[in-house]
Amino acid sequence: MTSPLEARSLSLDRDGNTVLDNVSFSVAKGEIFALLGGNGAGKSSTLLTFLGFLEPSGGAVLVNGKTVGSDVASARSAIAYLPEATSLYGHMNAYENLDYFLNLAGRSATQADYDTALDRVALPREARSRRLQFFSKGMRQKTAIALALLRETPILLLDEPTSGLDPVAIDEFHDLVKDLAGAGQTILMVTHDVYGACQVADRVGLLRRGQLVGSFAAEKGKRIDTETVHAAFAEREAV
Repeated sequence: MTSPLEARSLSLDRDGNTVLDNVSFSVAKGEIFALLGGNGAGKSSTLLTFLGFLEPSGGAVLVNGKTVGSDVASARSAIAYLPEATSLYGHMNAYENLDYFLNLAGRSATQADYDTALDRVALPREARSRRLQFFSKGMRQKTAIALALLRETPILLLDEPTSGLDPVAIDEFHDLVKDLAGAGQTILMVTHDVYGACQVADRVGLLRRGQLVGSFAAEKGKRIDTETVHAAFAEREAV
């Protein structure tokens, strides 16, 4: 069966530096796969290759069985991407941001759809008509997550998705991601948060200096052991 996301011996060079070195993995439908690594490990670059913004130096990335380079538009139409730094407009309110960016993606939604998405990310109703320039970073992040949900794509890419969220909001977000995966959405997230990765992911890949150096999978009905992954992460980063 074709995997919605696949990296085959992916290598990436930028400005004479090796960013990714022979990285291979796949993500199945309904699976949450977390790439865990420190700063400069190549996590965000991996996501950008799936979106066609960076061209591999070797190997390939595939979306729904098709090489991204052969049909970038098709790959992007299947993916909702949540970057670490959300690019929303401060002079617009939450509804206006959702409407504007959804229209750019060629989609439309009703006011009820917007409220349903904002309810799912727990953005207070009284805040939704306020300009985003008055939002906290966490509230802006929730608005961006709601936008990703409204895209209703089969694949979701998440770059440090809980950045700026408080502990309660992080737990709510993890529950939401699990619900999405349970409904069949394929999710690839990159993070440096060991606990968060182990709490939500079905599998964790440990990325260090562009190489995939470890893999951990959850046993049936259990979470991935945080202490085991943390020990491997700390050991690899110390090398």
